[in-house]
Amino acid sequence: MITIKNILCPVDHSDCSKEALKYAVSFAIKDNSKLYLLHVIDIRAFDESIDTMTPKIPDDETLKQLKTKLLDCIPEEIRDDMDVEALVVQGIPFVEIIRNAKENDIDMIVIGSHGRTGITHMMMGSVSEKVVRKAPCPVLTVRKSNQKFTMP
Repeated sequence: MITIKNILCPVDHSDCSKEALKYAVSFAIKDNSKLYLLHVIDIRAFDESIDTMTPKIPDDETLKQLKTKLLDCIPEEIRDDMDVEALVVQGIPFVEIIRNAKENDIDMIVIGSHGRTGITHMMMGSVSEKVVRKAPCPVLTVRKSNQKFTMP
């Protein structure tokens, strides 16, 4: 029998990551697992021409607000029955997801995928694809569906 003790769910607040979060919460409740919510501040998003090449590090208050926003993705009535930890880091998203999976002994990553193909995929790359290829554990990719899904 496979035991899932630790689940990592990267959250960028897109519809795809919100859909993945529903699955992560469902698995965490079913298996009584710890759920890590991870938000990565992409250092590549900073405009290097404005300042130096060093990205601005968010202050403690901003990090606290970002963690609260992550936890607010899960309704309080469910959150109180779960072991949830919010993580906010800076870096390149797929690298930080892999690093956090290793550091927190993650048994499964649940990640949203936009499902882009063709030129869009080539231009933007795919965080979820890189995570699937490099993860130290199984990865469940979730695409946004048109089906209604409610939290347990």
